[in-house]
Amino acid sequence: MIRLGLRLAVSGGREALLRLLVTAVAVAVGVGLLLTTLAAVNAVHAQNDRYAWTNTGFVGDVEAADAEAADAGTAPADREAAGADGNAPLWWMIRSDSFQGQQIGRVDIAPTGPTDVLPPGVDRLPADGEYYLSPALAELADAVPPEQLADRFGGHRVGILGKDALPGPDSLVAVVGRSPQALSAVHGAVEVTRILTTSPDRCSDCPIGIRSSGITLVLTVVTGALVFPLLILIGTATRLSATQRERRFAAMRLVGATPRQVAAVSAVESALAAAAGVLLGFLPYLALRGRVAAMPLTGYRFYTSDLTLTLPQVALVVLGVPLAAVVAARTALRRVQVSPLGVSRRVTPRPPRAWRVVPLLAGLAELVFLLIRHPESIPGQVQGYLSAFGLIMIGIVLAGPWLTGRTAALLARRTQHPATLIAARRLADNPAAGFRAVSGLVLALLVMTATIGIITTMTAERGQVEGGPQFDNVLLNGLSEGRTPEGLDRGAGPPAPPGFTAGLLAVPGVRGTMLVHPLDTVVPVHVGDESQAAEVVACPELDAVGVFGRCEPGAATAYLSSVLAGFRDYTDTAWPTAPYTAEQVAALPVVNVVVATDGSQAAVERARTTVDAAYPATRQSHTLAEGRKQSGAELQGFQQLAKVVILATFPIAGCSLAVSVAAALGERKRPFSLLRLSGVSLAMLRRVVLLESAVPLLAVSALAIGTGLLAADLFLRSQLQYTLHPLGTGYYLVVAGGLAGALAVIGATLPLLRRITGPETARNE
Repeated sequence: MIRLGLRLAVSGGREALLRLLVTAVAVAVGVGLLLTTLAAVNAVHAQNDRYAWTNTGFVGDVEAADAEAADAGTAPADREAAGADGNAPLWWMIRSDSFQGQQIGRVDIAPTGPTDVLPPGVDRLPADGEYYLSPALAELADAVPPEQLADRFGGHRVGILGKDALPGPDSLVAVVGRSPQALSAVHGAVEVTRILTTSPDRCSDCPIGIRSSGITLVLTVVTGALVFPLLILIGTATRLSATQRERRFAAMRLVGATPRQVAAVSAVESALAAAAGVLLGFLPYLALRGRVAAMPLTGYRFYTSDLTLTLPQVALVVLGVPLAAVVAARTALRRVQVSPLGVSRRVTPRPPRAWRVVPLLAGLAELVFLLIRHPESIPGQVQGYLSAFGLIMIGIVLAGPWLTGRTAALLARRTQHPATLIAARRLADNPAAGFRAVSGLVLALLVMTATIGIITTMTAERGQVEGGPQFDNVLLNGLSEGRTPEGLDRGAGPPAPPGFTAGLLAVPGVRGTMLVHPLDTVVPVHVGDESQAAEVVACPELDAVGVFGRCEPGAATAYLSSVLAGFRDYTDTAWPTAPYTAEQVAALPVVNVVVATDGSQAAVERARTTVDAAYPATRQSHTLAEGRKQSGAELQGFQQLAKVVILATFPIAGCSLAVSVAAALGERKRPFSLLRLSGVSLAMLRRVVLLESAVPLLAVSALAIGTGLLAADLFLRSQLQYTLHPLGTGYYLVVAGGLAGALAVIGATLPLLRRITGPETARNE
């Protein structure tokens, strides 16, 4: 039977070869997009793991790290660096720096004795006064004057960091050697004896690690979401010319073939086309790797080698897609298996029941449950959201025929037009067949709506940066690590060294400087309707900076709220006078260094170099404009992901619709030719064909869009504590364009009705 199935698949004439080719191409498009998305998820994980070493010292103690490993299903030993017991500890400090809005990751290291613990990408630890730079950072440092960038690292460069230490080819990373005495005196430096090799799922205080948990979760859910349209496409493709195949298999049954033999022939035909599609699917995957690698989804471009597939993933796709095709073929032949005569008599299938909406409601209920009891670990979140969205998509597919049948029955009762009545009666007779043609597009609308709703809200929420343009060129270096319950600053730097302020003012383009000093007692100040703990500044410095308010006339010092508490309009704010002299304030520790510049690259970078050398901090000085730029880079990655979702789901849906239309042409030949012989005009037949596709498309699309918006809102509330924002005009244009394109595909088949509904088609059998 296998040889017979192969012969029927490839030797059945031009129609059989065309069916095989169309099915293979349709499957190849879906498989290529699925493989590309799987590779993107692998690339995010590879990028995050390769940069995990920078989170060393910022994840708590060993027990906490081991607990994280247990949550992630990995062994605690996976988090330890290569290095035996007895290694001398390293003084370790991770800092986040900037250059013209580009984030620089800096790791300061000082060994206290012999050790074989090494960061990745280096062959030895840098000594005091030595440093390593990533290729992109070395190129940048060589292109600008040393006082703008290279002088921040001190000493001289001894090498280039290897790929193992970098998330992507554009990463700006420095490993700087310091003396133990100097580094141990810096606030934020810690002693470590191991270097992480697996990034924890939760690291809220990691200064320069990749924030990829959210993008990993979204990509994983999108990957799972792409599987369902692909399965719909495979099922639709295997049903190409289903009517003729059912009759052929029914004839085989009538001449003595067993159900198992018929199933074997059908399975061979379907598996052959699906297997060819899987092999062809690697071509679009290879063609798209370079384009996906250039997308900074996590803020960094990928190395092309990161976009690889694991052997289990390849095996799952290579074996799973043909197996899915076989299952779809077996499902399509249920009527032949039950009764071969039923095919000739065209037995009306049972109408869908209301229970089909239960999986859809169950998926939404699971999202509500995740809102109430949210998993803490990333694997738990992925599992929960994948199962919830999986139930929702299964529910849409199952509920589609029921909704189509109910809509058709309602339309049949209310209409008075013959074409609408014929279309409604045909849909009510077999709503599953009517919905099947548009199911891929409906799923695409669901996936696209949910994904764009999530990403649009994330972009809107994270793109809200406070402050007007007057703050854009003001350089800030915050040394505080938050406030105590009483409102006092946690951490500060020493008083300003001699000549520090004068050196900053000597930089061309620097208009003024201000040193903000913490207090050891709580003094409240009022900002609008809020009361905040005060800090103290010298009035001449406050006036020189000019954007954080002013002092009372004649005051030498003033209380003010933290300059990092929010960028507001302080134009009319007169801060209360503090009972300190300028000399007393200058002798206090420093919690913020503020430098007002003209915004030029030379002024900003030279001032930053000076500030960072005097006051090394975990998060180095930056301007508000640079903060906007860095935030925009992350948001751009999410926006690109939204485009990827659109470009991934609609081709699958388009192929599914095209294959369905091609299959419907063969199935409608005889009934439509009989209608024409009975006096129905060709124009009325065309309206019938259009309505048969438009009714389920519009009815279930409305359900899919509404469900996608609700699912996105529940996801945002439970995962990110956001509320769904209104989708932009672009989304509605895409939806309208997609629906119009679907109707255009359907309309393109209408001219063929004249040729395929001639009298010769309505032959007696």
